[in-house]
Amino acid sequence: MYLSKEKKAEIFAAHGKSEKDTGTSEGQIALFTYRIAHLTEHLKKNRKDFSTQLSLTKLVGQRRALLNYLMNKDIERYRAIIKKLELRK
Repeated sequence: MYLSKEKKAEIFAAHGKSEKDTGTSEGQIALFTYRIAHLTEHLKKNRKDFSTQLSLTKLVGQRRALLNYLMNKDIERYRAIIKKLELRK
C-alpha cells in the first residue's frame, strides 16, 4: 500500500500534537491532503479510472467538511493549517 504506518505517523507528528494523536482536525486534514495528492497523480496517468475519481471526490468533500468545522471552531488553527499545507493560492 502507498501509505505505510511510518508515513502516517510522520504526517500526524508534523501536523498533529504527536504521532499517536490521530484525532485532531489538523492531522486528519493533512492525511486527506496527502491521499488527495496521491490519487490526483494516479488519475493523471489513468484517466478512465472512475472508481478512483469517485474516491477522490469523496476525499475532497471530507477534507472540505473538516476545514469548515475547523473554520467555525477556531479560525486561527484554520488559517495555520491552510498556510502550512498551502491549500490556497
